[in-house]
Amino acid sequence: MKLTRSKGFSLIEVLVGLVLLGVGLLGIARLQVISIRGNFFSNSLMQATYIAQDRLEFLRNFPFDSDQLKATRYNEETTTIAGVAYSRECTITDTIPNELKTIAYTVAWNDGTNHRIAFTTRRTP
Repeated sequence: MKLTRSKGFSLIEVLVGLVLLGVGLLGIARLQVISIRGNFFSNSLMQATYIAQDRLEFLRNFPFDSDQLKATRYNEETTTIAGVAYSRECTITDTIPNELKTIAYTVAWNDGTNHRIAFTTRRTP
C-alpha cells in the first residue's frame, strides 16, 4: 500500500496564514489611525494660519498713525472652527518711533496637545 499526500493545505498552514494576515491588517489599521490624526492636525494648523494671516492683513491696512496700531498687547475673542477653539493674541510695538512698527500675531489651540503659531510683520508710514 502506497501512501499518497493529498493536495491542499493543512490546518496548521491555514492557521499560520491567518495569523500573518491578521498581523498585517493590524499594522494597516494603525497606519490609518496615524493618518487621520495627522490630517486633523494639518487642518487645525491651516485654520490657525488663515486666522493669523487674515488679521495681519486687516491690521496692515490701517494708517500708520491709527489708534488700531498703537503700541499695546491685547487678547482677542476666542474663535471656534470645526470644534477647535483658537485663542488669539496681538502685540504691537514701536520698533523705531514714528518710523517702524512690529505687529506680532499669535494663535494657540489645544487638540489634546497645546499648539501655537506666531506671525510677525513690520509696518512703515
